[in-house]
Amino acid sequence: MRLISGLILSIWANIVAAAPLDAVFPSIDGGDIALSDLAGRPVLVVNTASQCGFTYQYDGLQALYDRYRDRGLVVLAVPSDDFNQELDSAEEVKEFCEINFNLTLPMTDMTNVRGTRAHSFYKDVKAQTGFIPRWNFNKVLIGLDGQVVETWGSNAKPDSGAIPRAIEALLN
Repeated sequence: MRLISGLILSIWANIVAAAPLDAVFPSIDGGDIALSDLAGRPVLVVNTASQCGFTYQYDGLQALYDRYRDRGLVVLAVPSDDFNQELDSAEEVKEFCEINFNLTLPMTDMTNVRGTRAHSFYKDVKAQTGFIPRWNFNKVLIGLDGQVVETWGSNAKPDSGAIPRAIEALLN
């Protein structure tokens, strides 16, 4: 019985460990963004909001994307209204980001990032690491193997400090 229980736990651990790369987000442009399509590339997933004190970080996210995209980095913005600071629709979010920040990085449709309605990606990250976005502009770096490498809170600026260093380590 112990052997079977151990085997089940081992299989479950492997399933949970692979889960973030299996996530599929609806794209703000229509269609889907499947993280499995990004295998072998680092992906920085950031829950965003348009009416937040950290909204200025869109500039840093775009700069980071511009700096490393040719080397494989994907920066994925995940607009969320979980903290009541997002515009009313995905169309408004997209327009706001294009006009105010000239964003070209990929974005999902509006997505829940915490609680019982959280997207499966965020549930899987929580299961693996215990990390839950506590506010807007929390960052999750997914490595080339699809595993969570690091997480950062809102105060971590995307284009300076620990985040570029972690990305560089993955790209070298």
